[in-house]
Amino acid sequence: MEFLLDGIRAVTPQQCVMYVVGALLIYLAIKKDYEPSLLLPMGFGAILVNLPMSGVLNQMVAGVGESQGIIQWLFETTIEASEALPLLLFIGIGAMIDFGPLLSNPKLFLFGGAAQFGIFLTILLAAACGFSIEDAASIGIIGAADGPTSIVVAQTLKSNYVGPIMVVAYSYMALVPIIQPAVIKLTTTKKERLIRMEYKPASVSKRTKILFPILVTIVSGLIAPASLSLVGMLMFGNLIRECGVLNYLTDTAKDVLTNLVTLFLGITIAFTMKAENFITVQTLMIMGLGLCAFIFDTFSGVMLAKLMNLFLKEKINPMIGAAGISAFPMSARIVQKMGIKEDPTNHLLMHAVGANVSGQIASAIVGGLIIGLVL
Repeated sequence: MEFLLDGIRAVTPQQCVMYVVGALLIYLAIKKDYEPSLLLPMGFGAILVNLPMSGVLNQMVAGVGESQGIIQWLFETTIEASEALPLLLFIGIGAMIDFGPLLSNPKLFLFGGAAQFGIFLTILLAAACGFSIEDAASIGIIGAADGPTSIVVAQTLKSNYVGPIMVVAYSYMALVPIIQPAVIKLTTTKKERLIRMEYKPASVSKRTKILFPILVTIVSGLIAPASLSLVGMLMFGNLIRECGVLNYLTDTAKDVLTNLVTLFLGITIAFTMKAENFITVQTLMIMGLGLCAFIFDTFSGVMLAKLMNLFLKEKINPMIGAAGISAFPMSARIVQKMGIKEDPTNHLLMHAVGANVSGQIASAIVGGLIIGLVL
């Protein structure tokens, strides 16, 4: 019966810390409703991979040889070898997105670009902290507020901190409803938050909506070939949505595919949360730098809106600039909620959605540009 106690005796203090981390993620998913389809499997997976001699990881079994664990197999196959899960998720995201608000107000493209500023600033900060250029670039992309892009960039650049980067990127995405409102309030006045914006959408033809994902894919492939896997899958999902002849697949992609892939992605990422690799000073530094990236991205979007207001007759509510990050559709919802709180009759959602989807495109392109510059 002595063998029954082997597992208990093998538990380390670091693993106990990871049990707490896992429990915290589960709590945030259930009690606070922060991205439950992602944080719940991540939290449960963090507990699974840190149990001694866990069967979800590869183990050497006496008389049998190596036994393959399901979570390690999922990670090695669908993330490490092919990045299949994050790319499949981009198809589902593309099927969700309506580029109509963006195409009817093209100046919103500027906010998607401006909100990537934090990425490059964080790369410089990470390099100054002693990280290699590959690791610094992988840490900086956390600011894209786009988990799949963070995974692809970190894996492609062979970062030494893929695990912490993945976890920090997705954790901060879930915490966008806490981070962004604080930054917006600090960088705007009440008068600015009360700026009204009438939604007067220009007519966007079906042909334009079909051509847009095709043209974006071609242009992105020419200027940033490394971004093609990300942009291509995003635009392919959007083309399924807009073609009008695959409605049943559109519903499947944006609902069933997205939810299922997110679930598998969450528990697969947990493979990188093993205590010996996760409980380090570098992980704490990555958490701090990732937070800086999110703050700088939001700040730069707001500042661009303020700058544009110096020259525009019809003013832009600076909160719209904050929606230029890639966290779709969370960031747009936050701006709408904050706008309604200031003035119940001021509906900013469609403007915010336009900026938000431009950030989705921009983050994928920037991810490819960074890969091209570093490699």
